[in-house]
Order: sequence, then structure tokens, then C-alpha cells
Amino acid sequence: MTFPLRLTLNGQAREIVLDDPRVTLLDLLRERLGLTGAKKGCDRGQCGACTVLVDGRRINSCLTLAASLDGAEILTIEGLADGDRLHPVQAAFIAHDGFQCGFCTPGQIMSAVGLIREGQAGTDPERIREGMSGNLCRCGAYAGILEAVREASHDAADRTEQREDAA
Repeated sequence: MTFPLRLTLNGQAREIVLDDPRVTLLDLLRERLGLTGAKKGCDRGQCGACTVLVDGRRINSCLTLAASLDGAEILTIEGLADGDRLHPVQAAFIAHDGFQCGFCTPGQIMSAVGLIREGQAGTDPERIREGMSGNLCRCGAYAGILEAVREASHDAADRTEQREDAA
């Protein structure tokens, strides 16, 4: 028995046929589609290394069955940059040394992008810490991550203000 699935993945329409309804989104991305940015850390939804955006919301892809996402729009770390131009959150992570080993970085960045898009980041450190609390960094790069999210959130607010002023 097969299960057809239509997705928009990183801006491109995809038709996928699943042969097992128990396949998680993380396994589909990594093993079948070759998108290895989302990491399999704990495989229990506790570390956030597998965070991607589904219909604009942050999810742990290790806990999400791919078959449940028919018609969904999925954004992974591979679809974040615009060609050679990094997304502002990616650039902020580099500028503020928001990573060490890099294992958690894709999930951290996707969570930060989601947090900012949800309008939940702001520039308050406690608010950002709370919003990012589902993403663990075993190296302890939290200070750089916090500063990166603060900068990217501030810059996103400035861009929104400029668009509103121009209108």
C-alpha cells in the first residue's frame, strides 16, 4: 500500500509516494530527499535539532508523521538562504558566534526564524530564552544564540517599520 503526498518543500511543489505511513518528516527529509540539515538528535522531540517550519510554525520533525502533511508548506534550513545571500538569522548567528560544533545550529536557526515570524521574539532576553527553550545546545553557545536572535529580531522589526512608513 502506498500513500501519495503533495508538499511545497523550500518553495518547490513536490509529489512523493510513501510506502510506509510511519515515516517521520525527519526521516523523509534526510533519508529520502537528501536534505540533511535537520538533525536526528534525541529522536524524541526534546532537543530541537530537527526543527523545521511547517505552514510557518516551528515543529519537531522527528515527531511528525510525513503522511499527515499532505498539502503543507515546509521550510528547512536548506531553503532559507536566497542563493548566495544568507538569511538575516543565519548571518546573525555567524556574526555573534551562535554555534560551536554546529550540530544544533540548523534547528536553532529554524526555531529563531519561526519565533521572529510569529512575532514572539522581540528583543527581551528572557522572552527569547523562553521562546528558544525547546532547542538545546550541548556546547553551551547560548550567549551567542541569544544575541543573534536579538539582532535578527530587531532588524526584522526595523524592516517592518520601514515598509509601513513607505506605505
